[in-house]
Amino acid sequence: MHHTITGLVETSLLIVGALFPLVNSPENVPIFLTLTAGLSTESRAVLARKIAVNGFALLVVSVLIGTHILAFFGISLPVVQVGGGMVLVAAGWKLLNRVEDGERPPDSPSKPLRPSALTRLAFYPLTMPLTVGPGSISVAIAVGANRPHGGAAGWTLPAAALLGCAALALTIYLLYRFAEVFGRIVGETSMNVIIRLSSFILLCIGVQIVWNGVSALLKTILTGLR
Repeated sequence: MHHTITGLVETSLLIVGALFPLVNSPENVPIFLTLTAGLSTESRAVLARKIAVNGFALLVVSVLIGTHILAFFGISLPVVQVGGGMVLVAAGWKLLNRVEDGERPPDSPSKPLRPSALTRLAFYPLTMPLTVGPGSISVAIAVGANRPHGGAAGWTLPAAALLGCAALALTIYLLYRFAEVFGRIVGETSMNVIIRLSSFILLCIGVQIVWNGVSALLKTILTGLR
């Protein structure tokens, strides 16, 4: 029993340690503020909660049944990296070329978003690919692929996935819930610079993920030719 509890704690810490730098990346904050520009503090708080819940669900599913889903559709992990990386590249490019608020033509004040619109915005692009992107999904699937098979410790991974992903969801909520505080501390001019840099970093991360997937696919091809 003691060994099982130790394994549960170790697996939970492994999930948190492996995924925390990915889902709580610092460049997510200015991008979140950019994509939610014009929304009230209350709406951003609702989005923060919805993103945390969505992120929890995606990570748990990826850890527990991600390999089975890929196998069912006949998709390999490198293909997920290539496809997801291209989505990140597109998102980073769009943000990098975004028109600044001062360059926009004057228009009517923005209306409050309906709950359905907030739900859509919370999932795409704020949860996926910004928060839980192809990188974190790939890592989560890889962690789940090393699950123990059978035995008394068979419940360790599901329990660790729930605990670890719940902890990650809490950090995601806090990250976005207090994003406005960060924006006020930094200031508008500095925030615009950070947004541009963050968009470029996001684009580079997408390119790196694409390259990781392409490299894995090329290795598979070369191995088959030998």
